[in-house]
Amino acid sequence: MKRIENYDLSKQNTFGMKVKAALYIEYDSLEELMSLDVKALPQPVFHIGAGSNLLFTKDFPGTVLHSNIKFIKYVDMGLDEVLLTVGSGVVFDDFIANVAGNGLWGPENLSLIPGEVGASAVQNIGAYGVEAKDIISGVVCLDTRDWTKTVFKVGECEYGYRDSRFKHERGRYIITSVLFRVTRKYSPKLEYGGVKAALEGRDLTALTPMDVREAIIGIRRAKLPDPAEIGSAGSFFKNPVVSREHFERVAPEAPHYDLPDGTVKIPAAWMIDQLGFRGQKLGGAQVYEKQPLVIVNASGNATPEDVIGLENQIIAKVQEKYDITLHPEVDHI
Repeated sequence: MKRIENYDLSKQNTFGMKVKAALYIEYDSLEELMSLDVKALPQPVFHIGAGSNLLFTKDFPGTVLHSNIKFIKYVDMGLDEVLLTVGSGVVFDDFIANVAGNGLWGPENLSLIPGEVGASAVQNIGAYGVEAKDIISGVVCLDTRDWTKTVFKVGECEYGYRDSRFKHERGRYIITSVLFRVTRKYSPKLEYGGVKAALEGRDLTALTPMDVREAIIGIRRAKLPDPAEIGSAGSFFKNPVVSREHFERVAPEAPHYDLPDGTVKIPAAWMIDQLGFRGQKLGGAQVYEKQPLVIVNASGNATPEDVIGLENQIIAKVQEKYDITLHPEVDHI
């Protein structure tokens, strides 16, 4: 187990915010985590993954915990439906590469989303028509109220759009592993976000999961910054969902997605772009030129105040123009 005081968190958050934690602890197993005397640690105690969905707004006065539980174990490879359990500290894209490399379908549309497996189950990450909940079968946690192991079936996780019970009960559960359900059955999902266009000329009846994964990676790299090169937390805002009447009143020309309940999802990126924010800077922060849904640490030295100031400008203008309140997808700590 790693324990470091006054720990520099700049490499533990993809925004690259230069902040510190009073104490940083990285554990290698559920048993190590359970051995901690959490009440004796600097407070508050906060658990992070790869920090790919976080904006640290200042130095953290307490303890930051991080999982280094890394394993991928297939439960049964003999059936069409295959179960596997994955440690919370595994890089999510490494998990996808492993599954696709074994010719199994399910997570390939989520390729190249930054972060770790544990965080994927908290955030219910999604892209190109797939969400984490679609392939999650169960989640293994430590309940910090009584410091006991707890297992939730997917139906008990209360998943919604970028939402889960783990967000509603923030801090109560520490995810240590996730059980996924994938399949051998040919099941590509190509109808969302230009995926089919990226595969133009290919025989769509003979695709492999790795073919789709590579197409998704190509799309993402063309429009999203690599956090290793330009600090960001990926998509900064949630795409708002409004009534059909509201949509037709304020933005009937907008690209949109009709939802089964009659509501309409409008791309936040489109509204931000329409308002001229693409490329706009505030201090060291900038709206990414290739994808206005992303705010980047363009200078490498952006402060939390720079990012939050730009965020607030965008929210205010979208509210004024479209009567829609944007909500950040990125957690502010």
